[in-house]
Amino acid sequence: MAPLLELASQLVAECHRLGGQAGKPLVRALRPKLRAMNSYYSNKIEDQHSKPAAIERALHRQFDADIAMARKQRVAVAHMAVEEQLEQSQTGRPARDLFDPALVREIHRLLYGKLPEADQITDEGKRIVPGEYREDDVQAGQHVAPPRKDVEGLMQAWAERYRALAGTEALLIGAACSHHRLAWIHPFIDGNGRTARLHTHLVLDAIGLTHGLWSPMRGLARTQEQYFARLHNADLPRRNDLDGRGSLSQEELVAFARYFLEICLDQVRFMSERLDLSSLKDRLKALLVDLAGEPWQIGSEKSIVKLEALEALHYVVMAGPIERSRFVAMTGLGERTGRRVMASLLDFGVLTSDSHRAPLSFAVPLASLRFLFPNLWPEVDTE
Repeated sequence: MAPLLELASQLVAECHRLGGQAGKPLVRALRPKLRAMNSYYSNKIEDQHSKPAAIERALHRQFDADIAMARKQRVAVAHMAVEEQLEQSQTGRPARDLFDPALVREIHRLLYGKLPEADQITDEGKRIVPGEYREDDVQAGQHVAPPRKDVEGLMQAWAERYRALAGTEALLIGAACSHHRLAWIHPFIDGNGRTARLHTHLVLDAIGLTHGLWSPMRGLARTQEQYFARLHNADLPRRNDLDGRGSLSQEELVAFARYFLEICLDQVRFMSERLDLSSLKDRLKALLVDLAGEPWQIGSEKSIVKLEALEALHYVVMAGPIERSRFVAMTGLGERTGRRVMASLLDFGVLTSDSHRAPLSFAVPLASLRFLFPNLWPEVDTE
């Protein structure tokens, strides 16, 4: 445990540092894109992902004509909605209480319950009943899951073991180990990986470490071969009397936990670099320069963007919502030109508002990511 505790302690420290790095306006603006990114990467692990722009269209109820692609869009939107819904519903609940079979079933029920019946079918043609344990013995890849008659008892034992943990570092290690064990039990006929990743995301959020700014899903997807290999190795039987006391290899479970914590640490450090506030103004400037040079990309012949909007835009990012008249005044431009620039930034999506008269808030459209948060979601840039 000692090396894992040291790694967990380092992760906790880095998470708290990240939490104090970004203000609420920036977190609020980034969170919708991070939910979309989490959905993309979790589904990519299952090879059921759609393109980032397709996810964006699906959020506006614009689904692809291709049946298979439209299904992937619906799965992506469902994942995003469930992540947000569960974070809100589980707020204030102690992290250890999240090791609950009822919650695992609720995650699965919500995820598949948001899909039409036509999407509740496995690749083998079997019906997926949202939130219900499987009624078949199954094999997923090389993994032969425990018999269906043992699932309920194993889930109860899983909950009792991890509920007993005390202390942030122990809970972190428990989140890693429980992630494998939940995947190993394979309680559902389909959707086990996504359910396990959403559950782990919730536990990390409940411990107070994510601050809405990171999730292991991106790191797991970007090291997918290693993720699958570590999961598989932790499925292996105990080698000898020095390899734990259970039926599975303790050595390989420790290796999976180390891998998982290292992935989390990497993602926290990555986000800390992306949220470097000392260079944020320069990144905003680069975006405005690009839009000023090619205003046609906003989508209107009347679009106009000027660099004079930089101070006002930077203020909105750092301080939060601002009245429209004040934004125009901060640009130093004439009333008419200032309002055209403001309208153009609203059309592009870097500013948002609840109504035509409501204050302006900062937002992060997909097209701005390569300037504001480079390499955060590389697939957006290549698309």
